[in-house]
Amino acid sequence: MKVDITRLPSGLTVVTQNMAHLESVALGVWIKSGSRNETEDEHGIAHLLEHMAFKGTARRSARDIAEQIENVGGELNAATSTETTSYYARVLKDHVPLAIDILADILTESAFDEEELQREKHVILQEIGASQDTPDDVVFDRFSEVAYKDQTIGRPILGTPETVMSFTPDQIRTYLSRNYTTDRIFVVAAGAVDHDTIVRQVETRFASLPTVPSAPPVFDPARYLGGEVRETRDLMDTQLLLGFEGKAYHMRDFYCSQILANILGGGMSSRLFQEVREHRGLCYSVYAFHWGFSDTGVFGIHAATGGEDLPKLVPVIIDELRKVADYVDEQEIERARAQIRAQLLMGQESPAARAGQLARQMILYGRVIPNGEMMERLQGITPQRLTDLAGRLFFDTVPTLSAIGPVEHLAPMSDITAALSRPASRAQKAAG
Repeated sequence: MKVDITRLPSGLTVVTQNMAHLESVALGVWIKSGSRNETEDEHGIAHLLEHMAFKGTARRSARDIAEQIENVGGELNAATSTETTSYYARVLKDHVPLAIDILADILTESAFDEEELQREKHVILQEIGASQDTPDDVVFDRFSEVAYKDQTIGRPILGTPETVMSFTPDQIRTYLSRNYTTDRIFVVAAGAVDHDTIVRQVETRFASLPTVPSAPPVFDPARYLGGEVRETRDLMDTQLLLGFEGKAYHMRDFYCSQILANILGGGMSSRLFQEVREHRGLCYSVYAFHWGFSDTGVFGIHAATGGEDLPKLVPVIIDELRKVADYVDEQEIERARAQIRAQLLMGQESPAARAGQLARQMILYGRVIPNGEMMERLQGITPQRLTDLAGRLFFDTVPTLSAIGPVEHLAPMSDITAALSRPASRAQKAAG
């Protein structure tokens, strides 16, 4: 399926992929700006802006926005992440002009009414409260706060009650004008689309977007620090996250890190699942993950357990880290490649997933990555590369530990750090 790309004179980029067998279209606007682009006094404003975009424009009330898209059976939503923000719709092909008109309206003519703003602030306070009641979410927030201490990349995307309640309509407009500029915006559509028609509609409706920011958006380079945070809560289980600095999207070892995470804890056949859950029964769920950002990354292992099993859990995890730094079987790599390939191709059967994938690739790499090229990158990964990477990731860097719940039986950080000392290689063991 061919991907068409047009860069408008304004700097805005339009990307489409026709999926001829569909009757629907997933389309959205992706902005290369997220919570990391906030200044010190803007913590949480990127997420608040995403909410306020749906609360009325010069031509539509909040109710009009909701009713007009739902009157045609469509859906409208948005999301804020650390480095991007997206506004997207799913409609039947006949209603694409309406979806484009609404998306353009909320991004170019939002009213930011004071009364609506006060209401939405209280909605976000409820969202913050709900997130604090979810320990398996909080453990990730605390991890980022300590791993990237005093940096925007380490702050919770939602902000704090104090910062959220302080924002004014003018502050929101300032953030928008600085970050929502055409050079950072990608309109992406997948499904029953005609590229030239989409381009004409976008060029007309998004003409009023600012093309040059008054102050170019920047953020400081990430500085991974490591450390620990423990929060005692009256819970049945302790939520545990042990992590390390991973690889940025553009780094050579990014795809190697994805394979390593899959082998270590990517499914029921993974090493951690088999050893921690199936063999020892220490917890219900355990998995490994690797997240990439533009200039850093996070490689982590998450698990939850309680009582007498907690002191046993971390040593078993560290033992598996040692093993994967010592030996990886070619069959494990092939299984991980097959899983990643299947996830990639299955995801492309959904227009919404395909639009999101196209948008991410354009934002990160400035181009669409063909499936064949992506698989070639995975094909060059060898057991030696994986063991070398595992040794550097897990034993040559400072770990980060985040734990929430009954943590009194968790080993001191000094013991965990000592256990993560550089392991001897197979050659060294043989020589010994």
